[in-house]
Amino acid sequence: MAMKKASKLTQTAMIKQILKRCSSLGKRKSNVYSEDENGQPLDVPKGHFVVYVGEYRVRYVVPISFLTRPEFQLLLQQAEEEFGFDHDMGLTIPCKEVVFRSLTSMLR
Repeated sequence: MAMKKASKLTQTAMIKQILKRCSSLGKRKSNVYSEDENGQPLDVPKGHFVVYVGEYRVRYVVPISFLTRPEFQLLLQQAEEEFGFDHDMGLTIPCKEVVFRSLTSMLR
């Protein structure tokens, strides 16, 4: 039981760390998307965040609830290994768009 609780805490801490380190969630350098006074994109509903996927970095808005799903966490770990989270490019997921769309449709 204690092992399960420790694992759950580690998982939660990892998710919080990813969100904290990715300060550019939903933001772009250019002003392509409208932002509110806090710099948050207006087209991203509360409880969602932006990721960029694939070779052409297509922008997707996904629910924060995906962060607790092991399948999505695997993508985040791959993103951290490949790109890291300390850059101005936004959260980039290293997979093909068709794979990402398939995964997110199963998670919904």
